[in-house]
Amino acid sequence: MALKSTIFKAQLAIADIDHGYYADHALTLARHPSETDERMMIRLSALALEAHLLQTLCGGDGTLAFGAGLSDPDEPDVWLRDFTGATRLWVEVGQPDEKPLVRACGKADQVRVYCFHHAAEVWWRGIESKVARLRNLSVWRIPSPASQELAALAQRSMQLQATVQEGGLTLSDGAASVHVEPVRWK
Repeated sequence: MALKSTIFKAQLAIADIDHGYYADHALTLARHPSETDERMMIRLSALALEAHLLQTLCGGDGTLAFGAGLSDPDEPDVWLRDFTGATRLWVEVGQPDEKPLVRACGKADQVRVYCFHHAAEVWWRGIESKVARLRNLSVWRIPSPASQELAALAQRSMQLQATVQEGGLTLSDGAASVHVEPVRWK
């Protein structure tokens, strides 16, 4: 019998000072059996960092949500679609291969990769020249110590505050706080 996804609920209050975006999001995260808490919390952090695009790109008339992720390799981890159904943002978490990134760049206006883990540098050295031509692709590195601290915030029911300021993200659950400084690689 196949293992089922574990459901996590998050109330996420975002205060993006950099972009003037302030909103509350009620989120449901389905964690695939092979997904770690660390990866799941990177997905949540990526959504918080990109949430302002809901207003900036779609004028508030769009949908920002988690995709099927590991359950369906043809879907993003996070996506933003406008009211016409066009995919404005496609977010991948981890170290994806070149071919899925090329396909994503053909399907979405903007594609972001949030890589983490100690092997991210090796992955980037191997793929950097292959994706250099993809104009709508951005690659961000989440430092390993921060990604591991994010994993400690994972709970089945979460009340989180996300503050985006000067390019950094502070994620807090009231008892603990993690500051993440993403590094842009592309």
